[in-house]
Formats: sequence, structure tokens, C-alpha cells
Amino acid sequence: MQNRYWRLNRYPQGIDFDQALSLESEPLPPVSEGEVLIRADWLSMDAGTRMWMTPRTDGYQPPLPLGAKMAGLCLGRVVETAHPDFEKGDLVRGFGQWAEYSLIKPELAGAAKIDASIDDLRQHFGVLGMNAWTAYVGITEIGQAKAGQTVLVSAAAGATGLLACQIARNIGCQVIGIAGGPEKCKFLKERYDVAQTIDYRRDNIEEVLGKVEGGVHVYFDNVGGPILDAVLPNMALYGRIALCGLISTYDRDKPSAGPMRFDQILMRRLTVTGFFIPDSLERSVEFMPRLRAWMDTGQLTMPFDQTTGIENVLRAYSRMITGKNIGKVIVDVRD
Repeated sequence: MQNRYWRLNRYPQGIDFDQALSLESEPLPPVSEGEVLIRADWLSMDAGTRMWMTPRTDGYQPPLPLGAKMAGLCLGRVVETAHPDFEKGDLVRGFGQWAEYSLIKPELAGAAKIDASIDDLRQHFGVLGMNAWTAYVGITEIGQAKAGQTVLVSAAAGATGLLACQIARNIGCQVIGIAGGPEKCKFLKERYDVAQTIDYRRDNIEEVLGKVEGGVHVYFDNVGGPILDAVLPNMALYGRIALCGLISTYDRDKPSAGPMRFDQILMRRLTVTGFFIPDSLERSVEFMPRLRAWMDTGQLTMPFDQTTGIENVLRAYSRMITGKNIGKVIVDVRD
């Protein structure tokens, strides 16, 4: 049996993914002791993987070597196992490859058996997945958001940002979402009750935020770059910034300068904390009950931007990187 997978041949420049990755095929490898073979149903497209496609060695993990299978989260069924904790047929989510089949060592892949009884299994990439854990930790623990406070979220129509908006709303905060384009801004207001939106493509972010009474208490940042510079002077005294992503810089081979308004961290006595949710995978049991309760009552939802076919992975990935999506970008690779 053959396995189709995406191989990283060179580090892409910008969004020229077609020139950097190729779809290859190879026989399925044998499963050795301690390994599990997963047949993917869905693949997750995540912005953080863009840094893995650069030669930078100062990221949160080393770059992928050229010639390697492209790595990413997969969700699917165990088809063969030589691991005592996994059985054939188990539904598993973990870090595998952009492939039809991923051979993994569960301890290294953060792999876990998950609930196969929910109505939409894709929500293990949505309101019950790592994007949701990131949003929950960023808003409630790092941001320490409380009812009545103003919470600002960048990339608010993306997977993590959309969940951060809902979680902040659910605990009684005034939510402001930054997104690109009138369609996304309208969606955030009408579908998710976001109190105010800012279109970064046409609005002056710093000017709009300057009119927010009392300033921004919590900023959940997915983006960095010029948007962070616009936010810093408009934070409330003793405000908190939960920094989970820097998508504006992921495609650069060298570190970027900035933020230009770094002085405002001191002037406003801000707390800025960077965090990476795979560092806390074992804590998912703490997050899940509240996330599941919100999901079951319709207070936490995730729309999917779904593409079909392993051959169309790069199309889906490009949609996510360029911000053409609303919600979670996934690829359905089922037969």
C-alpha cells in the first residue's frame, strides 16, 4: 500500500509553496515497537508551521530539514500499532505529517486518544483542540481577563482568535476584534456578538483604539508587527498581553526588528507573556470540561474552512496564511 505525503524540498520565499513542496508517494513503512500508524481523516493547517519552513534556529523548535515530510497535526484512526496504550481503531490526534498515513511515536507526537462520540469529530481541531486551549489559557490565565474589562483580539476571524473572542465574551468582557475586510468584521459582529471590530486593511488601528475608554486591559495577540505597535500605546495601565503568535514575521529567514513602541511596556507597566500550548499538553484535562460545556450549550463554536484531498493541501495552507479563511482551515483526506 502506498502513502502520499508532502515533502519540503526547499525553504519557500513568501507564499511560493508550490515551488518549495512536492507531493510524493512511498510504500507504507513497517511499524516498530513503540510506534503507531495513523490513517488521517483530517489535517490541520496552522500558522506556526510556517516558521518550520525557514532556516531559523531561534524558533520554538528547530526547522524541518530539507527533504523531510512536512509536519503538522493530524486526526484519524489507528490502523496498526506496536504501542501498549493504543489499539487498532482508536481515534487519535497528534503531530504527524501532511500525509495520508503518519507513523508516530505517541510520546514525541503529543498523541492522545480522543472522544469519538461527539457529533462533529472535526471539533477536536476546533473547540476541543489546541486552538481552543491556546485561547482559553491566553484569555483566562495569562490575560487574567475579568467581566467588564476590555479584551482586544488580533486575527479575530481565524481559528484561535475566533475562540479567544468567544471565551472573552462568555466571561463577560467587552470584546474588540481586529480582522481583515468588511466581510470578516460583519461576521464577527453578527455571528459572534463581538462588540466592536477594526478592519486593519482600512482603519487606523491606533486612532480607533485611542477612543476606547479606559484603554485595553487584555490584548490577545496572534500577529505582532505593526498591529502590536498600534496597540501598545492604547493599553490600560497594568494591562496584560498574551502573545501566542507572530504570523506577520513567520515567513522571514531572519528575526525582525521591533516592536517600535517597546517603551510603552514600561510607561504603562504592562505584562507581556509569550506562550506555546504544546508545552502544556498534559493540562488539557483541566481545560476540557469548561470548553465542552460551552460547546454543548452553543456558547463556543467553530466554523471550518475545509478543502478536500491530500493533493490540495497547499491550496488550503495558502488560504490560511493569506487570511482568506474564516475559522479553522482543515483538509479532508478521507477516501
